[in-house]
Amino acid sequence: MKKVALLCLCLFVYTTTKAQQKGGWNGKQCAVVLTYDDALQVHLDNVIPVLDSLGLKGTFYLSGYFPGFVNNLTRWKTASDKGHELANHTLFHPCAGDRPGREWVNPNYDLSKYTVKRMTDEMKMTNVLLNTLDGQKARTFAYPCGDTKIGDVDYYKTAEADFVAARGTTSEMKPITEINLADVGSYAINGQSGEQLIELVKKAQASGSLLVFLFHGVGGGHSLNVALPEHNKLVRYLKQNLGDIWVAPFIDVAWYVKSKQVSQK
Repeated sequence: MKKVALLCLCLFVYTTTKAQQKGGWNGKQCAVVLTYDDALQVHLDNVIPVLDSLGLKGTFYLSGYFPGFVNNLTRWKTASDKGHELANHTLFHPCAGDRPGREWVNPNYDLSKYTVKRMTDEMKMTNVLLNTLDGQKARTFAYPCGDTKIGDVDYYKTAEADFVAARGTTSEMKPITEINLADVGSYAINGQSGEQLIELVKKAQASGSLLVFLFHGVGGGHSLNVALPEHNKLVRYLKQNLGDIWVAPFIDVAWYVKSKQVSQK
């Protein structure tokens, strides 16, 4: 009888632990979001075909004036039709040029010289532009260059009602209760191996956290780049572990976080 009781106790502890591990993120251990910035041609040529082949969905942060967007409107619409998220990265991708290392910033799109209204107008008009492609009203935002302020003003707050959430650039993974939907952390990828990318996912699994990847070039196309074979190691790992990992567009995860945070208040 003692052996039976001990076995029952062990089974109870095991099943309870597994339930806790799998309960936090849509029944999974963690959530992983794949985001790709700047409407690059390689996203259409290299990334989307791989994601489609695996049944995975990504989030693509688009700026209206980039050639990779302007020259591929039909292809971006097709990506949306297949379930990928088209998301807001402003019309002209303004970055603050008044700091060291930002000599490359176009003076016409220097965020440090913007008014808050100009930035708000860009964000709102990008939503209109994207709506003509995918017909969606709900949208997420990503801060160009990770810059969140104009002077002392958090400019996202002026347009927050137009968005579900915003993705930032702080390298962090957090559980649902600690996520700030106005500035969700992400890991900017530049030159890492597939094994290093997978290790980040395993950390998210172990901690029950949200992990957002921020890609630019994938197999080329940008100075911030990851080799295509290394990127593909990551997405294959995700595909193989969908029983434990929720892989979804940023907007879906943001809605989920919002609902859970409201229910826990």
